[in-house]
Amino acid sequence: MRNILIFAALMVGAGTYMAQTADRMTAAKPVRATSGSNVAASARPQQPAPTGSRSLSIPRDARGHFQAEGRIDGQRIDFMVDTGASVIALNEKSAARFGLRPSRADYNATVATANGTIKAARTRLAMVELGGLVVRDVDAMVLPDDALSENLLGLSFLSKLKRFEYAGGKMVLEQ
Repeated sequence: MRNILIFAALMVGAGTYMAQTADRMTAAKPVRATSGSNVAASARPQQPAPTGSRSLSIPRDARGHFQAEGRIDGQRIDFMVDTGASVIALNEKSAARFGLRPSRADYNATVATANGTIKAARTRLAMVELGGLVVRDVDAMVLPDDALSENLLGLSFLSKLKRFEYAGGKMVLEQ
């Protein structure tokens, strides 16, 4: 278990370093900090800023991740955009808010994560919305709470968009 935690910490550090390096390689206006700001406020998911009628831009948070507020069947949920996740991944606590309460027998899908291999329950979401972008009939998985601390917005949503890319220090999604 210790080796898994060390590996996960190394992967988070490497990802943050790579995101910061990529950010420096793109031309971007400097951002000035305002007095009185704190890390806790900047770590909260930000509402994505619409960049057009069917696109949005999600800024990186203080950790270098792309956090966004979305909706599943009209109910609010926080996501971390994860282009390495095959599907939307919800922890049990979040899934229960949407009426998804898989039985132990439903946890029959094997999922490889940074923390090792675990069992997950497959499901399908009728509608997922993120900053005005709406995708219907989206594959998802429910993972145990101890295996997933943040809900992940994976490729089952992203692949149904026209495009998604990292540009100018932001994640840009277009439908």
